[in-house]
Amino acid sequence: MAQCVQSVQELIPDSFVPCVAALCSDEAERLTRLNHLSFAELLKPFSRLTSEVHMRDPNNQLHVIKNLKIAVSNIVTQPPQPGAIRKLLNDVVSGSQPAEGLVANVITAGDYDLNISATTPWFESYRETFLQSMPALDHEFLNHYLACMLVASSSEAEPVEQFSKLSQEQHRIQHNSDYSYPKWFIPNTLKYYVLLHDVSAGDEQRAESIYEEMKQKYGTQGCYLLKINSRTSNRASDEQIPDPWSQYLQKNSIQNQESYEDGPCTITSNKNSDNNLLSLDGLDNEVKDGLPNNFRAHPLQLEQSSDPSNSIDGPDHLRSASSLHETKKGNTGIIHGACLTLTDHDRIRQFIQEFTFRGLLPHIEKTIRQLNDQLISRKGLSRSLFSATKKWFSGSKVPEKSINDLKNTSGLLYPPEAPELQIRKMADLCFLVQHYDLAYSCYHTAKKDFLNDQAMLYAAGALEMAAVSAFLQPGAPRPYPAHYMDTAIQTYRDICKNMVLAERCVLLSAELLKSQSKYSEAAALLIRLTSEDSDLRSALLLEQAAHCFINMKSPMVRKYAFHMILAGHRFSKAGQKKHALRCYCQAMQVYKGKGWSLAEDHINFTIGRQSYTLRQLDNAVSAFRHILINESKQSAAQQGAFLREYLYVYKNVSQLSPDGPLPQLPLPYINSSATRVFFGHDRRPADGEKQAATHVSLDQEYDSESSQQWRELEEQVVSVVNKGVIPSNFHPTQYCLNSYSDNSRFPLAVVEEPITVEVAFRNPLKVLLLLTDLSLLWKFHPKDFSGKDNEEVKQLVTSEPEMIGAEVISEFLINGEESKVARLKLFPHHIGELHILGVVYNLGTIQGSMTVDGIGALPGCHTGKYSLSMSVRGKQDLEIQGPRLNNTKEEKTSVKYGPDRRLDPIITEEMPLLETLALAQEVNQR
Repeated sequence: MAQCVQSVQELIPDSFVPCVAALCSDEAERLTRLNHLSFAELLKPFSRLTSEVHMRDPNNQLHVIKNLKIAVSNIVTQPPQPGAIRKLLNDVVSGSQPAEGLVANVITAGDYDLNISATTPWFESYRETFLQSMPALDHEFLNHYLACMLVASSSEAEPVEQFSKLSQEQHRIQHNSDYSYPKWFIPNTLKYYVLLHDVSAGDEQRAESIYEEMKQKYGTQGCYLLKINSRTSNRASDEQIPDPWSQYLQKNSIQNQESYEDGPCTITSNKNSDNNLLSLDGLDNEVKDGLPNNFRAHPLQLEQSSDPSNSIDGPDHLRSASSLHETKKGNTGIIHGACLTLTDHDRIRQFIQEFTFRGLLPHIEKTIRQLNDQLISRKGLSRSLFSATKKWFSGSKVPEKSINDLKNTSGLLYPPEAPELQIRKMADLCFLVQHYDLAYSCYHTAKKDFLNDQAMLYAAGALEMAAVSAFLQPGAPRPYPAHYMDTAIQTYRDICKNMVLAERCVLLSAELLKSQSKYSEAAALLIRLTSEDSDLRSALLLEQAAHCFINMKSPMVRKYAFHMILAGHRFSKAGQKKHALRCYCQAMQVYKGKGWSLAEDHINFTIGRQSYTLRQLDNAVSAFRHILINESKQSAAQQGAFLREYLYVYKNVSQLSPDGPLPQLPLPYINSSATRVFFGHDRRPADGEKQAATHVSLDQEYDSESSQQWRELEEQVVSVVNKGVIPSNFHPTQYCLNSYSDNSRFPLAVVEEPITVEVAFRNPLKVLLLLTDLSLLWKFHPKDFSGKDNEEVKQLVTSEPEMIGAEVISEFLINGEESKVARLKLFPHHIGELHILGVVYNLGTIQGSMTVDGIGALPGCHTGKYSLSMSVRGKQDLEIQGPRLNNTKEEKTSVKYGPDRRLDPIITEEMPLLETLALAQEVNQR
């Protein structure tokens, strides 16, 4: 499994934390905005306690809480819209990409060596944001507010009176029937009074006086004097103060109540705000109906618009990647906490500690005791839940009804004072303070009551948290009751039709199973929740399932690759092009070179498409090239689609660098070893015309006996000329070089005599290929007549014929699956060294031969008698491997090849040419 930053023992306590509301006066909010932060944002980096805390359970036993974290957020009176949450999650995933140069894990499984992503930060960001975005619900109390911070400034005219107004406002929000949101844990919410003092501008003596008055009124345990902004606004200071807020704000947390990525968007408030548009940045908030904050609407409330392009279900989900990129780009220049010193940081941290130690935890401890006392006094319950823990942990089982036997009563609502809800409330409170033993006892009891009442939504919630509590119990915990989670997931999904809660169950249960190395069960669970209602969720879960398969004791490589393909497909549908491309590339490692040509074609085609969409044109060309160079088993229509996709993409690449070097084209295939080179004029069969006295031509097959006869005849002639002695440097003349001839020496060609190169092409596709402007690509080292080398090296195609003239074939058509040769000529006009490098041509298809898959045909350009729909210019090299050497011991024990110089002729000065006259008809007549 890709390694997560947090273990499951860290993940769950960080995902379920005590929630605290914040209600600030306008003046207090103005003070915090000097640092480009709201009050809730100001506290975020310091919300985790640095030391252990203690509290006593109902049995007066000391309970230790480690690394406790609290979540402070400004009050909002509307739950987040599902559409806005989807967009937020989409942006979070698109904004989290693999780091450049990240070292991947190398996993060896059988004959596979796979580079697997070491981490999946996009999934962790998604999971964190998803869990934070869970709204407060009626059937559970995990996200209900336990306390409320009332914040006023010392610079107010009457701070104590302002606290009274804030207290009344909080009471109105909690108890007025007009507000169904947010949710509060108990009617008597803890109120904590915070006096905010600006050190650089305020009167400290007045602040201390007001604080003394507050302690007299609210008690020393219920108020606090927080001093901030010790640093003057002198920007010339060289003191570098760290910015611990940026990492929290960039996560785009759901609890960032004042801004959505500090963006310029606006939100629409609910009916209680007189339909006023409130700025999300919190700087221009108006006070309406005595409300000091813009807490009426949730920050994820979407702006109402008639523009259909703003639909959350539109393409790419509201410009997910671009919007996040632009927003972050705009935020890079913002300095958070510019007025704060390190002393201020310590003061904020101390404030959180004091609030938790002296306010929140005593309140929680008192609430747990009250709930426990209420439950003890309930009829038929003779002892406290905590003392009954031993019974429930003894392993005795009570027969339960099957989930299929229970009717759908998910809409059943209990009154707030119902004993069943009090048990659930106590369980949630114990869970939030990490008292998992007592939490499990309460969940277990509540689960039974809910099942007896057939209240399935409540029962599923109790089963879910009972399973998590059982896993997290200290000491020797019970075995993880995975069947609890399975039942909860099935109930949420099938009976309650609530995919959000089902997804939360799956995310938690999968982590618990993976921590126990139960990768197979985790993969099955993740796959089970994939559905058509959310492509993004399905993509992420399928990718995690793939990682489960590859991390099993016996890695299941093909299942890994298959599910990465499925994940890539769903990422693509969700508009996550980069993640889709990454998944397909990961899977390609498994399918490449295994003979699964159709699957490999599909993956390469998709990689090419995604790369082109992301403007990674070189990668797109490479992917489409692989489709064409492999032995394709596709239909002719599909092959034509692949070819035209390649031509279309490559045309865009060539336009970016029109003066760059010509690329290697994949088609048609060239059999370099079958290349033949003929020196001299072609044989002319017309009577009465002279022709070179040679026994070979390109129109006849190689005949070893005839070649041997001519070689012997030439040796005899040379022997006679040299008085019976054959010179040691004598070599038989070779007019035609091929794979059978001796090509170890540089051949000789004569100025003004043509050099004909026969190139063997093969079209592996079932569609026509049209090559236009086909000619040889060469490099020439000219020599002057004094015999000295000319240092200038010319590498020309057809631009300067004064050195080498080249014949150009205007049109060369190769039918589907046809092998065909092309004869190309060069005409040397100067002595020197010639190197024939390859062929250059325009590759295209016949217009109208077939349609392009997904891309419209471009206007054709007419050349000759054929009409090209699209063509690109490129080259192919002629690289001929020489014969294997097998003479010495070293050559026999290693693989070495000799040179093949048939394409590297030396151009010499004019020499006499022996010609014959074709008199075949006269001979026959005689």
